[in-house]
Amino acid sequence: MKQSKGVGKGLGLALASTLLVSAAQLALRWGMARLPLPMDWLTAWQAHSLDAAALASVCSGILAYALSMLCWLGALQHLPLSRAYALLSLSYALVHLGAALLPGWGEALSMGKALGVALVVGGVLLIHARPATPAAPSH
Repeated sequence: MKQSKGVGKGLGLALASTLLVSAAQLALRWGMARLPLPMDWLTAWQAHSLDAAALASVCSGILAYALSMLCWLGALQHLPLSRAYALLSLSYALVHLGAALLPGWGEALSMGKALGVALVVGGVLLIHARPATPAAPSH
């Protein structure tokens, strides 16, 4: 029972990492579409032309990346790397769907792209079709 609890915890942490890294990508893209390059932020700040909401979005994206990494480290304690990494690939599908479905992004969702997303999700399901055994601790 303890092993399956560890695997379940690992799956939860890996999925949390995937959601956070996907949110980070979307937040960074939204913010950077409205900001100059970081090397020009000080000049824009001094000229009062730096978009505060866009800067907050970039900072939120960086924070989401950091939280994602903490979840990822926890996931690696409980899952074999091949299974954990497969879950991380779901971020490709989530980011694409977010960019296509969220209002104001304007990224197209074509049949070919939808098929690509379906293949990624299908691959993850195939990798996780059988129960996982927890990652062996290396002491």
